[in-house]
Amino acid sequence: MMGKTIFIDPGRCIGCQACVSACRECDSHRGKSMIHLDYPDEGGSVASLPTVCMHCSDPVAPCAEVCPAEAILVTPDGVVQQADTTRCIGCANCVNACPFGVPKIDLAAKLQLKCNLCYDRTAYGMAPMCATVCPTGALFYGTLEELQAERPGVEVADSFVFGEAVVHTGVAMVVPADKVQWPVPGGLPVVEVNGRDTRPPRGDAGQPADGTGVR
Repeated sequence: MMGKTIFIDPGRCIGCQACVSACRECDSHRGKSMIHLDYPDEGGSVASLPTVCMHCSDPVAPCAEVCPAEAILVTPDGVVQQADTTRCIGCANCVNACPFGVPKIDLAAKLQLKCNLCYDRTAYGMAPMCATVCPTGALFYGTLEELQAERPGVEVADSFVFGEAVVHTGVAMVVPADKVQWPVPGGLPVVEVNGRDTRPPRGDAGQPADGTGVR
C-alpha cells in the first residue's frame, strides 16, 4: 500500500493556476513552475489537467535510467529528484525518456528542471506547495485511506500503459469507481480497475503486459 503521495483528481481541476503560482515559490526552483497545466481540448472545452512528476517506480525512473551524468537520484522513499545542478549537462535524455512529458530543460542554464514532490517539505511531513493551495482538491496530498475517507466511491490508478509498456508510479490518478472510462482523463490509460481489464478488446496476441492499475 502506498504511503503519503499526491493524488491527481482531474475532475476537480478548474484551471485556476494556483498550483502553478505556488510551485514558483519552491526554494529549489524559485521563479520557475514545475507543473504543467494542460488543456486537453483547448477551444472546445474548459477541461484542464495538472501534470506533476509521477515518480515512476517500475521501471524505476526512466529519466534517471538514461541520464549519462547520473544527475537524477531517487530517494529511498521513491521520490525522483530533479537533476543535481553540479552534474546535469542539459543533454535532454530525460525529456525524451519520460512517458509523461514532465522534465523541462532550461536552455540558457543547460539544466533539467522538474517536480521533486517539494522534498524539502514532504520529507518533514508537510504537503507540497501545489496541494496546499489547490482550492478544489484536484491535487490531494495524503494516504489512500485519507483520500477514500474524504471521497467515498473513488479508486486510484497507479499503473499506465504506453503501447506494450506498463509504467507503475508513485503518484496516482483518481478514478471514480462507478464511472470508469478508457482512457483516464488526460490520455493516461488505466490497465485494470478492481481487477477488471478496462482495455478495448484485442486479440490475445495483441494484449499488452499485465499490470494492476487500481488499488
